[in-house]
Amino acid sequence: MIPRLFARVRFLQGKESFAKQVLIARSLFCKGALGLIYMGVVRRLSLFLFYVCLTCAVIFNSALYVFSVSSSQSLDRSKAICTNANGLESAVSVSAQGAVLLDADSGEVLLSLNENARLPMASTTKIMTALVALENYDISKTVSIPKGAVGIEGSSVYLFEGERMTMENLLYCLLLESANDAATAIAIEVAGSVEAFAQMMNDKAEQLRLNNTHFTNPHGLDDKEHYTSAHDLAIITREALQNPVFKTIVSTYKKTVPLNDTQGVRLLINHNRMLRMYDGTIGVKTGFTKRSGRCLVSAAERDGLTLIAVTINAPDDWRDHTAMLDYGFECYESVTLAQKGELTVQLDVVGGKQSYVTVSNIEDVCITLPRDCGTITYTVEMYRFAYAPVADSEKLGEIVWKCGSKEIARTDLYASHAVEGIQYKKNIFERILEFFGF
Repeated sequence: MIPRLFARVRFLQGKESFAKQVLIARSLFCKGALGLIYMGVVRRLSLFLFYVCLTCAVIFNSALYVFSVSSSQSLDRSKAICTNANGLESAVSVSAQGAVLLDADSGEVLLSLNENARLPMASTTKIMTALVALENYDISKTVSIPKGAVGIEGSSVYLFEGERMTMENLLYCLLLESANDAATAIAIEVAGSVEAFAQMMNDKAEQLRLNNTHFTNPHGLDDKEHYTSAHDLAIITREALQNPVFKTIVSTYKKTVPLNDTQGVRLLINHNRMLRMYDGTIGVKTGFTKRSGRCLVSAAERDGLTLIAVTINAPDDWRDHTAMLDYGFECYESVTLAQKGELTVQLDVVGGKQSYVTVSNIEDVCITLPRDCGTITYTVEMYRFAYAPVADSEKLGEIVWKCGSKEIARTDLYASHAVEGIQYKKNIFERILEFFGF
């Protein structure tokens, strides 16, 4: 991977380090200026020269001591097999009115078609319904089905009034059988009413900074004020997939749940055919109304890369998603630029009980890149030395990666340990300086 950076960085030859020589020079500036003042020789000129020297020293330290160490990173990359496209139509042909292929890790859009168009989304609404419920309710609790959730139009698991079911099982009914009665029962239990729950869904959309989404219900039945965009729906799905319970449910093909407190059971079958027809699929949701057309959200994982595909009003959605996901996995790859603690530098410390501090990255750096990206270079950016005291985990620099001229990633470098400052006994000139408030 990336070679470990060399240990010590020195900038002047000789017995004294550059940092120490600068410290001595600055001390001499101050002592010389104070000496002139103390002897009463051209007092005003001496003060002027003192401030000039002090200002120059500060500027010299803060502006000129930034350095860079550059290196290239060789990756075992396959030959380019795709041409990156600005629009979906120039790379993959789909039947959808709106579509997006999203990298789940970075949130980067890899392909798009009318990604911000406001469109009805049918039962893919239930991705947000499940997310809000999971974030606001204990799924182990038992729910008593209210009268208002019985006999809801559309797909249903035919809940009974007063039937008792755990919130977890209601979520399975919601996401596998796309049950509108389960969606309504969840909404009433979590928020007290469908309207209040829809407001919670809109609050979550605002939190996710979705500009083309608005909810009026938890199930997705047609309403002209109920809409989303392909991009917003992908962002909702990305957020939901970070919840392990949601991810487990949408990746489940078959599940049984109790039937009205009897010995009978309901058999739930996941409507998402991608689970059976596409390798690596992890869900997530289908949807259909006459107004919205066929809607589909799918996600798949391969070789550390997770992709989310969304189509809205797509008559040939299964083929569309296969083509989009194939494109993504063929043209992009997940690359580990650096593992935690892999990049280390030893930085000189001025005025410390130790002469240097080790700095390193404290997290993995993984990104998604086109397979034909080319040579990756990285640059270390930080000051030539640090002043003591240095705190443990103090940020002291950055590493920036580029592919060609484009920046693709950056990470901070932090001190791996603290360095205490040395307490020097003040001489007469320093005491005079302190007395006059300098």
